[in-house]
Amino acid sequence: MRYIRVVKDRTARHLMLGIALFSLLLLLVIGITLLFKALPIMREKSLGTLLTSGNWKPFKGDFGFYPFIISTLYVSAIAIIIALPLSLLTSIYLNTYATKGIRKIFEPVIDLLSGIPPVIYGVWGSLAIVPLIAEKISPHFVEFSSGYSVLAGGLVLAIMILPLLVSILTEVFRSIPKEMTDASLAMGATKWQTVKKVILRKSLTGIIAAIVLSVSRAFGETIAVLMVCGNIPLIPKSVFDACYPLPALIANNYGEMMSMPGYESALMLGAFLLFFIILIFNAVSRLTLNQIENRYSL
Repeated sequence: MRYIRVVKDRTARHLMLGIALFSLLLLLVIGITLLFKALPIMREKSLGTLLTSGNWKPFKGDFGFYPFIISTLYVSAIAIIIALPLSLLTSIYLNTYATKGIRKIFEPVIDLLSGIPPVIYGVWGSLAIVPLIAEKISPHFVEFSSGYSVLAGGLVLAIMILPLLVSILTEVFRSIPKEMTDASLAMGATKWQTVKKVILRKSLTGIIAAIVLSVSRAFGETIAVLMVCGNIPLIPKSVFDACYPLPALIANNYGEMMSMPGYESALMLGAFLLFFIILIFNAVSRLTLNQIENRYSL
């Protein structure tokens, strides 16, 4: 019997190791495939020129990715700046202040919002957010804006990732041992002091992990952003200008312009850049998490 248990334990360990290695191998294969497909355009022009040029004229063979990279970063940054405070405060309320009745109402709604297809958010953004920016907000800041802009993309994306952030942060806060919060309250601390000194402090690594997951989704979101950003390959000078994020570029053009020399390779380079940005962001975030965990474990 002991021999059978040992065999089962080793089999399970090797199986889990194999699955983990397969995940890493799959990530490596995806990156190498995209890079291989992008090599033709990189042989024609230097990577520095491709990344820093603002000219996107495929008919002339000019493939400058700078406007698309900047647009991706702008839209994602606006989404996180808007969604993070709202989701953090909502999660704190649901975890600390809300009654069981309120939680029973809100939590299914949050789960429902998480499951809505992105195209629905895109349609809603085109019907509501875009006219709001064009008619009510932008006239106070610029002479004209069509509404299809960096701000519209950031707002729609923020609304999309808000339920995901709320769900994750609520679970992170609930993982804090109740004994710790009870001890804080028993010593005379208010609920808000307990939130600041105990819940947020102990949940810091989980909060960062939630942000990383949400930013990764924001970087890769396609349909909803494509429908409200304007899709003009120019560097946006303000949040009211149209933009063209990398996912929208790939989704809009792949399969339609493949007969044009260098176009497929250029789009694959765009996909590789998006892949690389997300990979680096996750790696840096993982290192930050490790440093925070080591600091608090001392």
